[in-house]
Amino acid sequence: MIKVGITGQPGFIGTHLYNYFGLQTEKFERIEFKDEFFEQPEQLREFVSKCDAIVHLAALNRHNDPDTIYKVNLELVNKLITATEETGNYPHIVFSSSTQEERDNIYGKSKREGRELLEKWANRNNAKFTGLVIPNVFGPFGRPFYNSVVSTFSHQIVKGETPEIQVDAELNLIDVGTLTEVIANTIENGNVKSPLFVDHIGTAKVSEILDKLISFRKLYQRENIIPALSSDLDVALFNTFRSYFDLKEHYPVKLIKRVDNRGFLVENIKEYSGGQNFYSVTKPGITRGNHFHRRKIERFCVLKGKAIIRMRKIGTSEVFEFEVDGENPTTIDMPIWYTHNITNIGDEEMITLFWSNEIFNPEDPDTYFVEV
Repeated sequence: MIKVGITGQPGFIGTHLYNYFGLQTEKFERIEFKDEFFEQPEQLREFVSKCDAIVHLAALNRHNDPDTIYKVNLELVNKLITATEETGNYPHIVFSSSTQEERDNIYGKSKREGRELLEKWANRNNAKFTGLVIPNVFGPFGRPFYNSVVSTFSHQIVKGETPEIQVDAELNLIDVGTLTEVIANTIENGNVKSPLFVDHIGTAKVSEILDKLISFRKLYQRENIIPALSSDLDVALFNTFRSYFDLKEHYPVKLIKRVDNRGFLVENIKEYSGGQNFYSVTKPGITRGNHFHRRKIERFCVLKGKAIIRMRKIGTSEVFEFEVDGENPTTIDMPIWYTHNITNIGDEEMITLFWSNEIFNPEDPDTYFVEV
């Protein structure tokens, strides 16, 4: 069992990484960190003394004064170094740097010099150190206008706003889910290389990203069609895009019920991605689910009977409830990182049709059981 702490735990990458370690309880024990520890030397020393590994994510990447970015980021590194040397505990430190190391800007300079300080610390104390050089990170729940252009564009498009391209650069991209796995594997395997360049999952120009997200709005948000997702990058972009929906406004999505003398017909899903359809019969009062996914796209449609679908974002307490029934066809897609369930609240058996964008693989089910 590796005791691991994360500086910058409340941030975008930190939150995803903290949640991922929480799924790997047979391998990792999470040591809690608060940002104020950097201003409380005793608390920082106590935190360091408990850790076998520390992922150092805490950093300032935006400020009106560039010199403040440089000063703060190096101060954080030095405070962490001091705490380890004062306690005599030398955990494996994994440092998140950026491909901006190669650019002529203050943030990149602070990251490069911070990594070099930690390399010297490791050599001086015979300690483990990994300096990750990470490409552009994006993913669900990122902060618009701060974390990623993908987050900014997704937020704007979902809200009906018109994004503007400042610089049409070509970006090497990695989704935060893949990055968390890279970091966890680095710690588990004791990889001590620096610099260690993290592979990207795809490359695209800013304009290409924008075009892709706009197509998601047209197909998915307006026409209820799952777009063609031909690569890991496409799936990650799509999951990021839909994470900005207001669940109460978007769901349930009404379906067209075509009635004639034979009965009725409802088109539950139109998609260009393949995947798997399946259905279930559920007895009255029974609940299915209570799990979440990190990558799967999943759709529920009750064909017969009445149900309540509940979902809750991991790490939060608010529960969203949607009452649905087969007489009024609707569909609800499960956002990633939302634990969800479905309960038969009627007096008869309930029939539910499910769709997932990938065929179930028992060796990699992407299913994590947590009560809603």
